[in-house]
Amino acid sequence: MNLAIVFAVGAFAGVVWNIVSTIVIVSRLKEKGHKINFVLVKALAPVYAHRYKNITLEETGRVPPLYYHWLISINVALVLSILTIVFLER
Repeated sequence: MNLAIVFAVGAFAGVVWNIVSTIVIVSRLKEKGHKINFVLVKALAPVYAHRYKNITLEETGRVPPLYYHWLISINVALVLSILTIVFLER
């Protein structure tokens, strides 16, 4: 099996993981009464994630695990996408 395919599948999984994390973050912000721009939700995802982190940090005193899910998933998708490109050229 080609290693580029494995990295591409992993990158796709990271993207799906990030989309799900973003949806949950946006829904929790909406529950707390914050305005959400649904047209630009993917472009504003980092803003919403940091807003969610700060609000939850003030309420509980800890960074929410969902923020780490969002942060790790976007980095996994980025790194595996780069590895896919590198191994496709081989």
